[in-house]
Amino acid sequence: MKTLRQAKIGETVKVVKLRGEGAVKRRIMDMGITKGVEITVRKVAPLGDPVEVNVRGYELSLRKADADMIEVQ
Repeated sequence: MKTLRQAKIGETVKVVKLRGEGAVKRRIMDMGITKGVEITVRKVAPLGDPVEVNVRGYELSLRKADADMIEVQ
């Protein structure tokens, strides 16, 4: 399964599943990233960390480790 980290700049993807446990998963969900939501990748820093995305009408920066926990299609 493809993760958000593997998505290309300008691509819009849909969240299929959130991996992770407890507080980490809760933090991602608190940022508005839940199953079924669409995410557009806006920018990726030169070394790949962080990834800037649009979620639910606002901009959000995610660490590579967090982006790896989000499975998309």
